[in-house]
Amino acid sequence: MNVELTNARWFKSSYSQGGSDCVEVAFLEGGGIGVRDSKNPTGPALVFAPGEWDAFTGGVNDGEFDRR
Repeated sequence: MNVELTNARWFKSSYSQGGSDCVEVAFLEGGGIGVRDSKNPTGPALVFAPGEWDAFTGGVNDGEFDRR
C-alpha cells in the first residue's frame, strides 16, 4: 500500500526533550497514522490503521510492553 506522506505534519512526543533518538508520528488524511525515525525523516515510514494504532497505544498505556 502506498500512502502519500509529502504533506504529513510530523511531531515528536513532548517527552522527547529535543533528543534525536525518537520516533515521529503523523495523523494522515484518511485516518491512517504514520510513524518514522526522527533521525531519518526521508527514510521509510510505517503506516497503521486507526484500530491498529488504538490497540498499540492501549497496550503501551496498560504496561503491556514494559520490560520485566
